Amino acid sequence: MSRRILAVALLTLFALLPLRAQDQKSQPDVPNSDQPAQISPAEVSHDATAQASATSHDATRDGPNMSNMPMPDMKGMNQDGSAHAMLSMSDRKMDMGPHMKMTTLRDLKPGDQEKADQIVTAARKAAEKYVDYKVALADGYRIFLPNWPQKQYHFTNYRYAFEAAIQFNPDHPTSLLYEKTSEGYKLIGVMYTAPKNSNWNDLDQRIPLSIAEWHAHINLCMPPPDKRGEAWGQNAKFGLAGSITTKDACEAAGGKFMPQIFGWMVHVYPFEQKPEDIWSVERQANHHMD
Repeated sequence: MSRRILAVALLTLFALLPLRAQDQKSQPDVPNSDQPAQISPAEVSHDATAQASATSHDATRDGPNMSNMPMPDMKGMNQDGSAHAMLSMSDRKMDMGPHMKMTTLRDLKPGDQEKADQIVTAARKAAEKYVDYKVALADGYRIFLPNWPQKQYHFTNYRYAFEAAIQFNPDHPTSLLYEKTSEGYKLIGVMYTAPKNSNWNDLDQRIPLSIAEWHAHINLCMPPPDKRGEAWGQNAKFGLAGSITTKDACEAAGGKFMPQIFGWMVHVYPFEQKPEDIWSVERQANHHMD
């Protein structure tokens, strides 16, 4: 009976989310005079909400070791592009300029610093429980693409991902961030997410934009089956490392264009001591570069 109730609740949730998106379309994506900044190279990340789809589930399962593969097989990728996007962004020489947008820092308002400090405290408390990565796995966290070499691995709690799509809870970060070590994984931080249709005022309500810089990955052109090889390498045309950045160019090349892949996300490194290290955009940008 409890499973039936949960299923009905989830169906209701998915039915309501599109309505919320329609309501927000009337709100400016970039309030006031703020414009999204772009950085390069970009931080390798993913939206846990996108991962929570059924198709993404297959991409997170343990499979054959892919570390020696020169090129991932696109046939195994999920249709929403999340797994492909994750691998695209792992290219060490990629230039993500037109494929990323970021919020810009706003002026500090009264209460912003106190709110940010409370979030860091909550993030640290939530993360401390999972210093041992085995505890995270036992508690239901799942590693995104565990067999693909990455500088930073996301251990995602899909229940918290659904929660983040509705409301912000600093005690429940969507993902835990780990670095691979010879003995397993070392915990370094957490990731919070927000729906892709969130405007900047929405993000500011979650974590003040005077403190944190949220980012989103944009302008993804998924390659057609006969051009999968053009989604990788220095001269890639497709993917989040590709030269194609517009819908017209993507359709002309036979690809599938996605204006934004994943939702908004922000990394927090709560074990650091300095504010610039706790909210480091540079560390987010470079953490996945070999």
